[in-house]
Amino acid sequence: MYFTFAADAFSWIFLALITFMWITVGIFATKYAEHIDHKKRFFLFYILTYLMLVLLCFSASYLTMYLSFEFMTLLSMPLVLHDETKEAIAAAKKYLYYSIFGATLAILGLVFANRYAADTFVAGGSLVSGLSESQTLVLQIAIFLSIVGFGAKAGLFPLHSWLPTAHPVAPAPASAVLSGVITKAGVLCIIRVIYFVFGTEIIRGTWVQYALISLALLTIFLGSLMAYQQTLIKKRFAYSSVSQVSYVLFGVFTMNPIALTGAMLHVIYHSVIKDCLFLVSGAVIFTNHKHGIAELEGIGRKMPITFACFTVASLGLVGVPPFAGFLSKWYLATGSLAEGIPVLSWLGPAVLLASALLTAAYLLSISIKAYFPSREGGKTPADYCVDDKEAPNRMLFSMILLAVLVVILGVVAQPWVNLFIDVVGGLF
Repeated sequence: MYFTFAADAFSWIFLALITFMWITVGIFATKYAEHIDHKKRFFLFYILTYLMLVLLCFSASYLTMYLSFEFMTLLSMPLVLHDETKEAIAAAKKYLYYSIFGATLAILGLVFANRYAADTFVAGGSLVSGLSESQTLVLQIAIFLSIVGFGAKAGLFPLHSWLPTAHPVAPAPASAVLSGVITKAGVLCIIRVIYFVFGTEIIRGTWVQYALISLALLTIFLGSLMAYQQTLIKKRFAYSSVSQVSYVLFGVFTMNPIALTGAMLHVIYHSVIKDCLFLVSGAVIFTNHKHGIAELEGIGRKMPITFACFTVASLGLVGVPPFAGFLSKWYLATGSLAEGIPVLSWLGPAVLLASALLTAAYLLSISIKAYFPSREGGKTPADYCVDDKEAPNRMLFSMILLAVLVVILGVVAQPWVNLFIDVVGGLF
């Protein structure tokens, strides 16, 4: 097994996404940093985490990918720990423990890849032929556990609970990149394991595929349901990410070209949308010191641009056309039905629909509260948020840019669809 780097289409796609989001959130963070202590330390680990993600994108072997992934975990942990409160320390420990446990599972894939696959990534996989039935079973168990291990970073059940613990205590820019970008590092590793190391043939139609799809669908539904029940805005977004990243994993596990195209679209769409939502929460915290959803009554009248961005991003995450989010979910549902997996083929679209309805309930209710506050107790809209004010221009720039992209990526979607169809086609 070699320690080596190379570039392919997936490398450039993920690198472009990571770089763009890191710069956009970084611009927001330069203003948000006035709200926190130890600014230099924050930006040091922010940059170092980005560098590890770059190495991860260009990893050309399981060993290189694994080491880059682990260093990324170690260097991103201080972003969660940054405020040094009791809650932040506990959240950072949980993030680290879950990551270490996931890495322990993922190393099984490294051991078996070293024995049964090529030294470097090969599109379509490079698993040796002629395996006995017992060897196949042991290898399937190792593949399943390694995917679940990498899935910890992507928020896959049952290793998902670090996300709702870490996000509320981390600075908002850190929450944005943790949710919108670092979760996708887990997705990239899973794609590499399935499509570039072992191949789909040893998994498709077996208990491994059925178990992985079931875990993804369970995560989608439970994440949406838990998000609906949260009263803190960042915790609601965190559970939302648990659900939405598993949309991507559902497409990856379906192992259908159409569904995998939808998964790649959702990688882009979710990153843009969720980073926008977390930046909105950061702007509210920075400008008006509010964390709870109940505190947002009428705030849209004082922060109209911020909550316009929030509403656009919310419509995208729900999947309302023509916003980004609709097309990816359409391809995921279509690919699932086309694959014809017993029960799971139709259950997948049903769960996606239920999740979309829950997403509408837990996001659009915030927009309604922000723009149309309750008149209970004789209050008028003018009675709410008297001292609140709009976010600073530097923060607005990042939020507006992402909100505009939510529209553009939905309206001008064909170039992205064509790109991902070409990229995905080489894996089947």
